[in-house]
Parts: sequence; structure tokens; C-alpha cells
Amino acid sequence: MSRFWSPFVKDLVPYVPGEQPKVENLVKLNTNENPYGPSPLVVDAIQAELNDSLRLYPAPNADALKDEIARYYGVQPSQVFVGNGSDEVLAHIFHGLFQHGKPVLFPDITYSFYPVYCGLYGIESAPQPLREDFTIDPADYRQANGGIIFPNPNAPTGVGLPLAEIEVILAANPDSVVVVDEAYVDFGGDTAISLVDRYPNLLVTQTLSKSRSLAGLRVGLAVGHADLIEALERIKNSFNSYPLDRLAIVGAVAAFKDQAWFDQTRKAVMRSRDALSAALTERGFEVLPSQANFVFARHGSRDAAELAQGLREQKVIVRHFKLPRIDQFLRITIGTEAQNAALLAALDTLL
Repeated sequence: MSRFWSPFVKDLVPYVPGEQPKVENLVKLNTNENPYGPSPLVVDAIQAELNDSLRLYPAPNADALKDEIARYYGVQPSQVFVGNGSDEVLAHIFHGLFQHGKPVLFPDITYSFYPVYCGLYGIESAPQPLREDFTIDPADYRQANGGIIFPNPNAPTGVGLPLAEIEVILAANPDSVVVVDEAYVDFGGDTAISLVDRYPNLLVTQTLSKSRSLAGLRVGLAVGHADLIEALERIKNSFNSYPLDRLAIVGAVAAFKDQAWFDQTRKAVMRSRDALSAALTERGFEVLPSQANFVFARHGSRDAAELAQGLREQKVIVRHFKLPRIDQFLRITIGTEAQNAALLAALDTLL
């Protein structure tokens, strides 16, 4: 703490990202990165943009990318917002769309950036407990609120919520913005973007970090009613008019154009996820049903922290959360077949 800090900074509790180890030859299964590289079209587009044009500012509205996203999802460009990763998009949502005076509702086990944003913007929150099976109960979201947000599928559990139950939440909250955070939806879930024209209070966020293998490029998006998008644009243009650089824009456009690569890689992840879930079950783990590119599992008789440390000693890194209700779970990113095999071999040694 410094005497130059403001009282506001002093009281902040920042988000802690997943570890990015600097040790070589690790099997890194802790931050939900895609094990497969981005589309070759993305690399080609970025390389083509590496020229004298880098001296120029990028398009502040990223119209080429918004047009491509609108085409892909069958919406209007005015219904699309883009930002520097979905975390920035979420930050603008908390700042510009959630109301003060009533609590924002989200699950008690969820993406840990949500309470951080509440602290950053001085918003009250009221976490709602997941059911015993770690599913969201729509009935919990029928109370007065200043906004609602939840991931679908949820993180870190990987458990999905059917669109019909999302509609129950939307219908019960016509005067509140409901945000569905779909960072992992492409690995087995159904996107709520299909509902945005029916519910003016719905905003859906996504990222290119996971299913399109572009975590290093930092591109996020939101789709919803044009009035909600305008609010995000007002926040963005009061904060940073150029959140996406020229390389990010052309790379993201190319990623949406290469449907074949997208389908090939995400389906490979899903097959590996199902195989890994079965293998972990055979080894005494309870594995929650996952619609994400990770699994959430706990062993019937072994302590999760000890397992995580034992795996680390064998150069396999997974994520362990020291939090109530989930402190006996490990979140394991789906890797390549070779990485998954290394994980299982390390577990066999420990077990």
C-alpha cells in the first residue's frame, strides 16, 4: 500500500487470473486455452496486415468485424458490440447497464470476475446458491435486482442451462438486463443469441479466446438489442475509442469465415472431453456433466489440493479453487490426446 493510492484503490480486491507458468515442458491444463491453433486463415490475414498501415489507427468501430459477426449470427450490425476480450465487454456491462440500489444477481459458484466488477463499480451483489447438483435454479432469479448475469455453460463447473430455463429468467425480469456469458458455449451448449430479438433485456457475450483459439488476440463481443449496444458504445467511447487493433480485427474476421476449421477443432475438443470424463470416472472421480472445454471433477477419497500438488510435481498443471463447496474439485482443461494421456498417467502414479 502506498500513500499515493486513493481510498478507492486501497479497498479493491483484484481478479486473479490463472497461472501462466514460465517453466518449460509443462502439460498446461489450467487456463482453458484451446489445445489446437487458430485457423490458418487467421494467421494469413494477420501476416497480410503487417505492413505500413500499422502507422494508422484501427477502425474505431471495427465495422468489418461487426458486419461479419452480424452475418454469422443473423442479426443486424447495430446489435453487435466488440471489445478487447470479453472481460472488457463485461466491464462495460457492469458499468453501463447494471443499476445501483438493487443487487446484481449471479450464482455463488461462477466466474470470479463478477464480484470484482461489483467492487470496482460500487455495485451491490447477491450471489444465488447453485442446487446440490450445481445447476442454476431459475426460481432464485425472481427477486428484485439491478441486473442478472451468469455464464452458460457455467464456469468453473461446465454445467449448462437449457434455453427454456433462460427464457424463464428473462420473462420474470422484463425490467432488468439479463446477461448470458457464453465463453464456452461452442463446446456443446446452445447460444441464447437466438432469443435476442424476442427479449429486449437480453445481452449475450462471447469470446474468441476459447473455441476459436485466439486467447492471445483479445477479442470479445456482445449481441443484443440496439439500445443495449448503444449504451456499451457510449461507455467504450468514453474510455478507449480503439480497443481492437488492426491485427485483432482482421484476425477475428478470418476466424468467423473459416467454419470448417472451427467445427473440426471444437468437435475434437468435445470428443477428447468425453473420453477424459470416462477415464476419470474409471479412476474414482465424480465428473460434472460438461458443455465446456474443461471438466470439473472430484475424487471419492483423495484430497483435491494434494492431487493438484502431486500433478504439479509431475509437470502437469490443473486449476484448484480453495472456495466453499468446490474445494475438493479440480478444473482440468481439455488438452491434446497426448496431454490428456500424460495427465492420466500422472494420476495413475498418484492414485
